Amino acid sequence: MQSLSLLLLSASAVSAYPWVANQPGVDSSLLPRNRNVKRDTGYDYAPGTCPFNANHKPAAPYNSKYPYTGARNGAPGTGVGGIKVPADGDDAHKFIAPTANDIRGPCPGLNAAANHNFLARDGITTFTELVDAQQNLYNVGWDLATLLATLGVLADGDVVTGKLSIGCDATSRTATLGGVLGNQPGLNGHNKFEGDSSLTRNDYFTHNGNDYSFNGTLFGRMKDTADRVSGGNFDRNTLAAYRSQRYDESVQENPNFFFGPLALLLYGASSFLYELFPSFGNEGVPDLKTMASFFGTSQDSNGKWVSGPERIPDNWYNRRAPYTNNDVTNEILAQYVQYPKLFGGNVGTNNFDALSTPFGIIVDGKLPNAATAGDILCLLYQLGTQPVPSSLSIVTDIPLSVLNWSIGKLNPAFKNAGCALRPDQTAPTAS
Repeated sequence: MQSLSLLLLSASAVSAYPWVANQPGVDSSLLPRNRNVKRDTGYDYAPGTCPFNANHKPAAPYNSKYPYTGARNGAPGTGVGGIKVPADGDDAHKFIAPTANDIRGPCPGLNAAANHNFLARDGITTFTELVDAQQNLYNVGWDLATLLATLGVLADGDVVTGKLSIGCDATSRTATLGGVLGNQPGLNGHNKFEGDSSLTRNDYFTHNGNDYSFNGTLFGRMKDTADRVSGGNFDRNTLAAYRSQRYDESVQENPNFFFGPLALLLYGASSFLYELFPSFGNEGVPDLKTMASFFGTSQDSNGKWVSGPERIPDNWYNRRAPYTNNDVTNEILAQYVQYPKLFGGNVGTNNFDALSTPFGIIVDGKLPNAATAGDILCLLYQLGTQPVPSSLSIVTDIPLSVLNWSIGKLNPAFKNAGCALRPDQTAPTAS
C-alpha cells in the first residue's frame, strides 16, 4: 500500500508531525487511526494531568571532588570510566525516591538518573543535563549522548529552551512562551522517541494510551527469555530474541502497530541492558539482580513483578571505555541480523504492511544483508536532521536557526562518522 509507505516515511507517525498530512501523495484517510485514543499524559495519573513540582532544582552541579568522567556544560568528558557511581561521600547523587510531584517516564535509565540527581529530580531536564548525565553516570560517549539528547529534545521537547520532560506533557514548564508554539508531550509521546514493542511498556493503542508505565508481566517474559536463551543473563542473545518476540506480539495484538526506521533505536536501547547497566558495563554480568534494580522492580509474595523506583545498584561502577555511536550501531546490527524484521506498520490486527518505498539503506522494508554499522549510523543522522520538532506543530514564523537546531547539535558529533552531513546554517560564517 503506497499511502502507508508514504505515511511511514515521516520516520514517526504522521500524527506526530501534522504538517505531513498536507504533503502531496499522503493519503490522510489513514490518519484517524492515529487519533482514536485520548492521550493520557500522566505517569500513573488521571488523563490530562502531569505531576508538578513548584520547587524545580537543576541536577546536582559539577563537583571537582566527585568529577566522574568530567562532563559538564554539554561538552565531552574524559571518557575514562571504571568509576564508582555514586562515589563514596557524594551525597548530592544519593538515591531519593521520586515524590508524587516528580515526573518519571518510559526510560528506566533516565528515571534512575533522576532518582540520583544526575538529571533534575522533578523530571524536567535539559539538553545539557542529558549529555552530561549520560557521560558521567554510564560513560556513554559524547557522540552517542549528543545523538540521544538531540533526538529526545527534537521529538518531545523544546529546541528553543532545550528543555524536555522525561515523562508526561509538561509544556508549561518546557516550552517557549508558555506553549504558544505547540505542545511538547515529553518522552511519553507516542511514536516520536517512544515506540511500540517496548521491552517493559505497553503499546499505546492496546492499553488506552498508557505506553509509559512499567508492565511486570512483560518484565517477567523478558526474564523467561533470559533463562531460556542465556542461563538467566540479559545479554545480546537474550535481548535479540526478546526484541523479536515483542515485535511479533505487537503485530498480532496491535492493529495500529508502527515500526518505522527510527525503531532501530529500540535495538540500541536493548543493548544498554548488557553494555551499560552491569557494573563495569560490558565487562560485567547482566544478571537479574542488576536489571531489577535499574527497572525498579521486585517480586511480591505471589511472584508478580511489581513497580518501584529505579536506582543504581549498590557498589556499582560505570563501564571503563565510553559507549560510542559506533558501539551502539554495531549492537543494533548484531541484534537485528539474528531475527530480521520488516519496517512498516499494521493495517488491522496481524495485517502488516511493509515499507515499500526505499528510505536510506532500508529497501523492501528491511535492512539489506550488506548493511554495516556505519550505514545504520548515517541513517540515524538522517533521521535526526529531518523531522520537524514537536514545538513547531503550528504554522508560525520560526527563525532558520531553530529549524536547523538538530544539525547544529549533531554535525560536530558526526564529523568523523563518514556520513554526508547537511549544511549547518547555524554555524558562524567566516568573515
